[in-house]
Amino acid sequence: MDGEPPYHIVTPAMHKSKEDVAKLFYEKLHTKPNLTPEQLTLVAREKLRKKYVQAEIGITGANFLISDIGGIAVTENEGNARLSASFPKTHIVIVGIEKIIPSMTDLGLFWPLLATFGTGQRITVYNTIITGPKQPGETDGPEEMILILLDNGRTNILANPKSRESLYCIRCGACLNACPIYKNIGGHAYGTTYSGPIGSVITPHLRDMGEWKHLSYASSLCGNCTEVCAVKINLHELLLENRYEAVEEGYTSIAEKMAWKVWKKASLNRNLMNMGSAKMKNWVVNKAFKAWTAHRDNLDFATKTFNQRWKDERKG
Repeated sequence: MDGEPPYHIVTPAMHKSKEDVAKLFYEKLHTKPNLTPEQLTLVAREKLRKKYVQAEIGITGANFLISDIGGIAVTENEGNARLSASFPKTHIVIVGIEKIIPSMTDLGLFWPLLATFGTGQRITVYNTIITGPKQPGETDGPEEMILILLDNGRTNILANPKSRESLYCIRCGACLNACPIYKNIGGHAYGTTYSGPIGSVITPHLRDMGEWKHLSYASSLCGNCTEVCAVKINLHELLLENRYEAVEEGYTSIAEKMAWKVWKKASLNRNLMNMGSAKMKNWVVNKAFKAWTAHRDNLDFATKTFNQRWKDERKG
C-alpha cells in the first residue's frame, strides 16, 4: 500500500511501527488515525476478505515442492496464502526449482527448521499441503491449479561448483537477522528481491555479475551469517568467491587493478611501507585514489608504522 519494496524476505514490513501502519491506514483507507494493532488487524481482514471472494485468480509461492506426492507445502502465520489458494477459481503457484524435497516425510525436518530459524516458533501457525485443484464431489478449492517452476538464473548457480550450495537456502531469513551490515543499512539498500547475506551471494548469479558484484563487497566477513544458517551454507566464504569470480571475469577497472598492484608491492616490502610520512600516505589513499573514499571514511595512517615503533621500543 505504501509503494515500497519488501524490507525483509520473511517480514516485509518489519521496519514499520504500529504508528506507521495506523497512519498509512488513515491515509489510504480513511480509518481513525490512532487504531490499535488489534483494530488494524480487523480493518485489514474486512478489506482483504472481500478481495479473496471476488478474485478470479489467486497467486501464491510455495516453501517446498514435495516430489513423491506431487504437492506443494505453504507455510505462513496469517492465512492469506491459504485463502488465495482456495477461494479463487484458478490457483497459480510460482516456485523456484531449488525448493524441491524428496518426500512428504522430509517436512518433519524442514517445517520446524523453517519456523524456528525464521521466527523462533516451534511450528508456524498455518501449514498447508496442496496436491491439485478440487476433485469431483469436492466443494472447496479452485477449479484449476497451475504450477510454474521458476529457473530465472538458478541453473546458473547449479552449474557453479562453488556457489551451488547457496541453493540449499530455505528462506528463513536468519542470516539477515544476524548480519551487522543488514541491521545497519536495512533491506531497501540492496535494491533486489533477496537482501542480506543470502541476497548478496545469489543475486550476482541470478542477474548479472558485472552489475551486482558490489553486493558481495557490502560485508564485514564476520561469519555471523554462516554460524546461524539453518542449512549450514558457508555464506561468508561464498561472498569471497563472488569477489574472486568478479575479478576473474574482468569486472574490475584498470585503476582498481593498478591500485591493488601498488598496494601489494608496498605491503610486501618493509622499506616501501616505512617510506613517506603519515600525511603523505593519507593524501595518496584519500585524495589520489578517490575510489576508496567514494563509499568509505578517510583512512588516517599512524605517524609511525608498527615496524618503526617496534624498533624504537627495542632501542629503548
